[in-house]
Amino acid sequence: MTDFVSQVTAHIRRETQKVIVGQDAVIDQVLICLFADGHALLEGVPGTAKTLMVKTIATIIGAGFNRIQFTPDMMPSDITGTNVFNLNTSQFTLRPGPIFTDILLADEINRTPPKTQAALLEAMEERQVTIDGESHRLSPLFLVLATENPIEYEGTYPLPEAQLDRFLFKVLISYPSAEQELQIVANWQAGFSSRKLEAVNLEKLTDAGVVQRCRDLVRDVRVEPGVQSFLVTMVRRTREHPSLLWGASPRASVAMLLAGKALAAMRGRDFVTPDDIRDVAHPSLRHRILLRSEAEIEGVTPDSILDEIVTSVEVPR
Repeated sequence: MTDFVSQVTAHIRRETQKVIVGQDAVIDQVLICLFADGHALLEGVPGTAKTLMVKTIATIIGAGFNRIQFTPDMMPSDITGTNVFNLNTSQFTLRPGPIFTDILLADEINRTPPKTQAALLEAMEERQVTIDGESHRLSPLFLVLATENPIEYEGTYPLPEAQLDRFLFKVLISYPSAEQELQIVANWQAGFSSRKLEAVNLEKLTDAGVVQRCRDLVRDVRVEPGVQSFLVTMVRRTREHPSLLWGASPRASVAMLLAGKALAAMRGRDFVTPDDIRDVAHPSLRHRILLRSEAEIEGVTPDSILDEIVTSVEVPR
């Protein structure tokens, strides 16, 4: 049955590549979050096609898509919506905010105040919003892909570590290679426009329930006790590393488990291997560990620490 997930993955990947040049690893990591039912934080400089990638994937899977450009004056009600008095009925009716969608792109989430960030992150965790004391369920497909600019920090409100922990993955998006950038320029010269995705003739999934079926199949993927011990040992070693002020929480172990199951299904298997866990370790853990100040001064990065930890854990037989 996991062949179904791998076939859906291949379809989405192939169609996305009609629009996005390169970034194959990033596309796969976003798909892992989609199938594992977890949210992602995308970090990359402006102009690296973050918005276009998310919009393209939403179009392919036939999902609703909304984008919020976060600003310092944004209020929680700007995201969740508000009750408005209807003069005709003499009753309050809900005017839903952009959060009522399938895939939400939260652009530059660190540019909005903590109160507004908390409103979004609460909805991410609970999959519902409360407006004037009344709860409203969000879409079963609900997925948040939030972006951060790693360069410009003036006027920003960095996400606290406890809120970062709510994201399944932190995905790093780098510049394309020279060949890929030449291909991007050639595509635009040939008539491509990011504002006219309909001209690309993307082949959408035939059934809107395909993603939910993939999620159901991912839940059935087996993880043997030895592999479970392998990932837990990896997480616990982040708490013992001398360069880290604190390591990853048990939520990180669960995140690696879910991500590993999704990746195994995407690769056509109904069981998780240590290689699957290794491949999801960095995006699962890099935002859940905190470097000591002296390590930062020496140029140590979270990924370099994780490289060391991942290679040090003995692979189960």
